[in-house]
Amino acid sequence: MKRTTKYVGLDVHQAMTVATVRSEGGRVIARSVIETSDESIREFFSAMAGSVHVVFEEGTQAQWLYDLLSPRVDRVIVCDRRGEKRSGNKGDQVDADDLSEQLRRGGLRAVYHGAGGRADLKELTRAYRNLVEDSTRVMLRLKALFRARAIRTTGGSVYQPKGRAAWLAQLPEQGARLRAETLYAQLDLLRTQRKKTKAAMVTEAKRDPAFGVLETIPYFGPVRIALLLATMGTPWRFRTKRNLWAYAGLAVVTRSSADYELFDGRPRRRRRPPLTRGLNRNHNRVLKNVFKGAANVAIARPGPFQDFYHRMLERGMREELARVTLARKFAALTLRLLKTGEVFDPTQLSRPQI
Repeated sequence: MKRTTKYVGLDVHQAMTVATVRSEGGRVIARSVIETSDESIREFFSAMAGSVHVVFEEGTQAQWLYDLLSPRVDRVIVCDRRGEKRSGNKGDQVDADDLSEQLRRGGLRAVYHGAGGRADLKELTRAYRNLVEDSTRVMLRLKALFRARAIRTTGGSVYQPKGRAAWLAQLPEQGARLRAETLYAQLDLLRTQRKKTKAAMVTEAKRDPAFGVLETIPYFGPVRIALLLATMGTPWRFRTKRNLWAYAGLAVVTRSSADYELFDGRPRRRRRPPLTRGLNRNHNRVLKNVFKGAANVAIARPGPFQDFYHRMLERGMREELARVTLARKFAALTLRLLKTGEVFDPTQLSRPQI
């Protein structure tokens, strides 16, 4: 191909990938169906000369494909188009054509895919989170099994190995007892694997130089730090604390309309404040749980963060808003310490963050 700028849209599937190549003027210069494999994709892009820009949607193969193409093309964009309203026909070739055209126009927003520097930690945190979710699911099923027969199961005694025979004896049906025994066996196995995975995750996280910085922040234990490091990647992807707030679901969403009025023949902005509509819903749930979890613990325990929280209440701030503000303080503090390499200093808690 000629040495011109090319915009390539890839519709990636497990076995095959549909590709569309456009020129700077928007004309489709090539369409192809290639195997979703290292060798086939390398061969496809090796024939392209000039500046090559590639886009594909977020999915299971996104990180693998990003790492494969980044050294070989000028720009790679991974986009998330879930929830977008679309009209007309739907098909692999149609999707690849649309992606290449949107890339050429600059109408796509990239999803962050950094280098695989913490690949092992990311996989370990995923394994740990999966085990936590599976354990919670089994525990809820156990309690539901007893509650369905009007058997009270307050607290966590129903999960403990001691006393299980007494709990099983309360189930009159043989099928229900067998199901409960199966759930208990699943729970024991998940708890064993959860401990092993947690130990491996924390060990891997402690090898990171940033671990020593984050563990100086109160209420940031090894698990929270491991989740932070694996999820954030690099702090430099967030230019300011407000970018991190939005990513962690701590940004306030506002709505306004008819913002200007005519005054003495000139437009003037109205003085009424915009209406708030809660926090942004498109966010990373892991980071939100980390920051809100730390804030909830800090509120209940004496210390500089609890004092900070009470000062906000004394100024007339509502409790729910003060909790969000404290979570945002944890996020801003995390970003500043990761960027500067400093350690936590409680005397600097009221200092404006990055």
